[in-house]
Amino acid sequence: MTIEQTATPLTAGQPAEPVSYARLARVVGRHSWWRPILGTFVMLGLALIGGLVIIGVAMIIAEIFDVPLDADDWPVFGEIADTALLLVVTAMALPAVALAARWVQKRRWGSLSSVVGHLRWSWLRTCLAVAAIPTTLLLITSFLIEPEDAPWVGWGTFLTGLAMIICLVPFQAAAEEYVFRGWLLQATGSFLRSPVLVVIPQAILFAAAHGWGTPWGFATLTVFGLSAGWLTIRTGGIEAAVALHVMNNVLAFAAAAAYTGGLSSDETAADLPWSLALLDATLTVLVTVALLHLAKRRKLATHLTPPASAPIPGPTHWPPAAAGHHNFSH
Repeated sequence: MTIEQTATPLTAGQPAEPVSYARLARVVGRHSWWRPILGTFVMLGLALIGGLVIIGVAMIIAEIFDVPLDADDWPVFGEIADTALLLVVTAMALPAVALAARWVQKRRWGSLSSVVGHLRWSWLRTCLAVAAIPTTLLLITSFLIEPEDAPWVGWGTFLTGLAMIICLVPFQAAAEEYVFRGWLLQATGSFLRSPVLVVIPQAILFAAAHGWGTPWGFATLTVFGLSAGWLTIRTGGIEAAVALHVMNNVLAFAAAAAYTGGLSSDETAADLPWSLALLDATLTVLVTVALLHLAKRRKLATHLTPPASAPIPGPTHWPPAAAGHHNFSH
């Protein structure tokens, strides 16, 4: 994966200032003040169109196979299929982000993955392993505080649901991360230099996107958004945020799939009581600190250093690939 050269040439001999992840949209592809704004609307529009296409296909299938309807005339395919449909609709944001970056900012979406122009898979796997520990602890604690009294679904249904979750949840969680910690964070970074100020808007929007349940639930979602945004900036890529989100959602959906009615529940992290919200936020902060420490030890690239003298704007090969320097689903 390569990152494209800025449309604003640097003066020959001018020192190249390292660019953080949040400021990448200013130096790759083509940047004008209006492009992040227009691109946001294009991204949202494409995500909406993609979701409507998936829903339209589902409605056609429901009509063909005479699927029963609920009180709102919405087809009821069953818990697993309904959840799969919701996950696929959300995942439509992934191609929407990629196309908005290409069409509006003339850049590859690898620049939304990290400062080296692509996902760093080894780092992503490490983050997944680390994120599994606090997420598992939170789920165990939640069952102890609020035991689930719904009946077990049976091994056949559970394994079917688990297979669906493992296949689709990573795309759903990654889509949300590329929207909030990717596109929106870099769009804000196009206007603001302070990383502290950059992470705030996307975190609040992320919490709001999950609805208003309890003040505690909204607060813990905001903490997650702030932590994921800070991790993205300080590690130079979206991998840590994606890992946290994927592991959280996979385990949460898997736990819900084990009980009758679990996947059809409308409860999310926005509905957490204060005790679980406090634990969730605390664990999020602790794992954030741990991942920042690991990233520092691994000497991950956190900034992009453009060439000292830029040629005619166009595709180029910098940097090199090895450049250095309840259901609690979110």
